[in-house]
Amino acid sequence: MQNRAAVTIFVILLLIVPTLAFSSYHLFQLTMVVVYAVAILGMAILVGFNGQISLGHGAFYAIGAYTTAILMSSWDVPYWATLPVSAVICAGFGFLIGLPALRLAGHYLALTTFALAVAVPQVLKHKLFEDWTGGVQGLVIDKPDAPFGLPLSSDQFLYLFSLCVAVVMYILAWNLVRGRIGRAMRAIRDQATAAEAMGINLAMVKTRTFAVSAMYTGVAGSLGAIAVAFVAPDSFSVFLSITLFVGLCAGGAASIGGTIVGAIFIEFVPNLADQVSKAAPGAVYGVILIAMLFLMPMGAGGFLARMWRKLPWSGQSAIGQPPIGQTRIAAAGHDDGPGIDLPGPLARADRLPVGGGEQAKP
Repeated sequence: MQNRAAVTIFVILLLIVPTLAFSSYHLFQLTMVVVYAVAILGMAILVGFNGQISLGHGAFYAIGAYTTAILMSSWDVPYWATLPVSAVICAGFGFLIGLPALRLAGHYLALTTFALAVAVPQVLKHKLFEDWTGGVQGLVIDKPDAPFGLPLSSDQFLYLFSLCVAVVMYILAWNLVRGRIGRAMRAIRDQATAAEAMGINLAMVKTRTFAVSAMYTGVAGSLGAIAVAFVAPDSFSVFLSITLFVGLCAGGAASIGGTIVGAIFIEFVPNLADQVSKAAPGAVYGVILIAMLFLMPMGAGGFLARMWRKLPWSGQSAIGQPPIGQTRIAAAGHDDGPGIDLPGPLARADRLPVGGGEQAKP
């Protein structure tokens, strides 16, 4: 515990140092890394921990961004007060999208969410909403200044503000996936039939997971709108959803910490590819992505987790790696307790090790 506390303090200090040492442009880049990390974290909760494939989270990012922009430009709502509103609205949309997800799975669900990502930018341009969204011209909002007379520029303050919001979101996500709900999510991902047999309500868990995932991505969209100070429909094309999915795969689908690596990847690697080759930056980007996934099939988060487990003070294995260890399902009707260990992935639903590993068949 002492080693983990020391590492946590070191990481926090490492994140705060750029505020004093970096230029405004580099601080803006780091702010966008934080924003993308929160968005990818929302996808990780859905895809990595619950097994539902989504290619349309750019739509929730857009909804969150426009919620903040409209509230700030039309009603003069403070920037910080728009975040909970955006969270509630995006959670509601996510819950509604999660209802069809109960009948869809795999590539069918991915195609449905992809259609959502295609439709949302067109809806934002429609004349019925043009008075609110600004149509194709978008909306311009003012960057907030540092409060209480703090000697910080707008970029410095936005970086610290985004960092504080991200820390809260990561703590909530960490507690979520480590708790009873998180165990139920992973059980559904690994073997839905066995999870339902254990008393888990598949419909409730799936829809609520979709809502939580959309809420995270919507909050990220709000932070992104505040940082960029501008929103337009063309900024939230299908390419944004694909980019977030690339970040999820690069960081590791079922890794909380890997989402940060994925955000760094999608923010800086395109610029690196452009510097390597002005003629074909996309080709360089593709080669880097393929090489990364080839060397780290479980993403950067899975690779780092394996390295961490080899250290003497690491303790138990990292949460969220489906091929390693076991997934625990709490007994139906109990918030905690011994539960039942399910080896993942299950080959047969009638082989459930109970307690110390004795085989029992119902």
